[in-house]
Amino acid sequence: MQLKSKIKTLWLAPCIALAGNFVSSAVYAAPAAHAYMMNVQLVPAACSLDPQRNKKRKCMEGYSLNITGLYPETAKQDCSTGSSVKLSPIQAKVVARVMPDESARNALWRQIGGCVPMNASQYFRTIINYAEKLKIPEELTSQETRQMQYVALKTKMIRLNPGLPVNGVQFSCQSSYAGNILTDIKICYKNNGLYTPCAANITGSCPASFIIKGSF
Repeated sequence: MQLKSKIKTLWLAPCIALAGNFVSSAVYAAPAAHAYMMNVQLVPAACSLDPQRNKKRKCMEGYSLNITGLYPETAKQDCSTGSSVKLSPIQAKVVARVMPDESARNALWRQIGGCVPMNASQYFRTIINYAEKLKIPEELTSQETRQMQYVALKTKMIRLNPGLPVNGVQFSCQSSYAGNILTDIKICYKNNGLYTPCAANITGSCPASFIIKGSF
């Protein structure tokens, strides 16, 4: 991906843990991002690897998948916004199906809202549109814990989602006493919603074979 300046292109997923570094609020409309990355979290894996999460709604109510955010490609260091998340009751209910934690949704918007050319309602509507379009292999929502081959899972993702390039999806794993466990799937999009190859700094961390944790 070509950059128009020497400023390093950043993806905001790593910034979620750095909320304390965001100090100013966006007071102008953000320019359109060139691309986005949607992070899909495998809830059973996340809950089993971090016992502190067991009290969260997504763990207690047996969610299989959770979208942690749609992150814009940007050269800005500060993407915070002072605007609030104002969703209608109906929209909030729909969004909660894929992002059940309201406080996490609010924190996400405060941290990246200054770098997306839309308000909070439009942003979360975009996430829902992308989530509804994305087809997920049944192994990712099964109650059975299983061993999975990297190539096999990527092949299924590409077959289920026409137009998704081989390098438009990345898998992230975390090591545990049981082995490497799949925790996240990253899907890359153009700003028009079409799939696109992920930028060079959007990479996976899974070995050739890993564990998919079964749902609760």
